[in-house]
Amino acid sequence: MIRIEGIVAFVAVVEAGSVSEAARRLRLSKSVVSERLSELERSLGGVLLHRTTRKLTLTEDGTAFLERAARIVREIDEAAADMAVRRGSLAGPLRIAAPVTFGRMHLGPALYPFLAAHPEIELTLDIDDRRVDVSSEGYDAVIRHGPIVDSRLVVWKLSRSRRLLVATPDYLNRAGRPATLADLDHHKGIFYTNRGNADWRFQTPEGALVVRAKFSVGMNNGDMIRDAAVAGLGVALLPAFIAGPAVREGLLEEIDVGYRPEPEFIYMAHPEGRNPSAKLRAVADHLRRTFKDPPYWDPAG
Repeated sequence: MIRIEGIVAFVAVVEAGSVSEAARRLRLSKSVVSERLSELERSLGGVLLHRTTRKLTLTEDGTAFLERAARIVREIDEAAADMAVRRGSLAGPLRIAAPVTFGRMHLGPALYPFLAAHPEIELTLDIDDRRVDVSSEGYDAVIRHGPIVDSRLVVWKLSRSRRLLVATPDYLNRAGRPATLADLDHHKGIFYTNRGNADWRFQTPEGALVVRAKFSVGMNNGDMIRDAAVAGLGVALLPAFIAGPAVREGLLEEIDVGYRPEPEFIYMAHPEGRNPSAKLRAVADHLRRTFKDPPYWDPAG
């Protein structure tokens, strides 16, 4: 007989990448997870994973079994969550990925009261600026600032997210205040490397225009880009949720070059073909109400 515990263990190990990490997520010992995997393989009459001391690799049978196994685990989780909703509560595991700065400054503070009101939700929030693969890494959803072009994802808008072109007053006094997009060609740029040096896009009557300032500094974290701008190293194009406080305090000055940066949004995205759970919908609705539109963090809001 195939036991559901073995299927859950198998999916968890594949998504986590190791038995030890799967055991941590499942709150079990490594030996229990390993035994459940072995029992599942005995029941199926085949090997699902090649195990070495360094890595786990799916066998051909394991690859064929994984899709349906993962679907079974999701259906069970969603069925349990739906039962909780019928009882008037939201419950069960929920795994979300989000960028570092937004997660620390805004997402965490927004989620804490929601989690306090729904103590049966077991949230794992992974904060990382890298682009995660939502489906293959086992996330229920990802939260992102800026465009999401993955056709495998269903995207929900949470709030608008205006970007600000900023520099310190001292830098602008030294280097001159750019008044046009062409003026930016002569200024030092501080760039977000995860989005490349074609990230400075502005709305014009002719459509989107990409502006490339002279490369000064490249970083993959918004906090550090803001700090580099505050240090006077050049001009940065930052989301209002990062630059807003520094603008209000006078540490940074918003620059008007006649055209606005292209509008962007804070999104939540979940895998296509997977019915979002009631708790995920509840989280999204809570975040929309908390962030508001225009969002509370925008100095012009």
